[in-house]
Amino acid sequence: LNRLFRRRGWLTIKEELGLELMDCGASRVFAVADHQVAHIYLNDKSLQAEVITALREVEGVSGVYAGDERRSIGLDHPHAGDVVAVSADDAWFTYYYWEDDRSAPDFARCVDIHRKPGYDPVELFLDPEKNFLRAKILGKLLRKKLGFRMLMDVVPLDASLVKGSHGARPRNPKHYPIIIGEEWAMPPGGEVESTRVYEILRSHLLGKVSG
Repeated sequence: LNRLFRRRGWLTIKEELGLELMDCGASRVFAVADHQVAHIYLNDKSLQAEVITALREVEGVSGVYAGDERRSIGLDHPHAGDVVAVSADDAWFTYYYWEDDRSAPDFARCVDIHRKPGYDPVELFLDPEKNFLRAKILGKLLRKKLGFRMLMDVVPLDASLVKGSHGARPRNPKHYPIIIGEEWAMPPGGEVESTRVYEILRSHLLGKVSG
């Protein structure tokens, strides 16, 4: 989505040492991606209708919620995005904003959860295009042990490596998660709202809570 916003001229990019960084404060629109849910923040509120239209045209987006509409998915929260996009079952959102991998920031190829503007499940993989990678990792660890600075840049930039994700409600109820517990701890009926999971687990672990 950030690449879409960049092409629309809504995203501000700054260059540092030849690499690109997303400037959220200076951007008119930017997205923070979390698997199958993306929070879109609008520094320019006048773009909301245009942003919603653009999101609904993106392949793989199954739902777009803005303002009070976010209440229907339990995300009517002060910290939630002004607009929330939910992906289809077989899709997920990356945080990527660069158009050329040579301009990707150094943290993109590392496990670096604090600098990436969104969750990156590609961190689960080692770059398949790098030869003798395990030996290189050992070399990097040795340099670190000896007190030298090093960059553990072993994460690929190929989002297609990720074959599954989570966050969106599956279309098929058979794919819903299951809670198994004592009968007194479970609410009546079949389905449980996700916001009640904490309450159920707490009562199961700590004993029945009155009221």
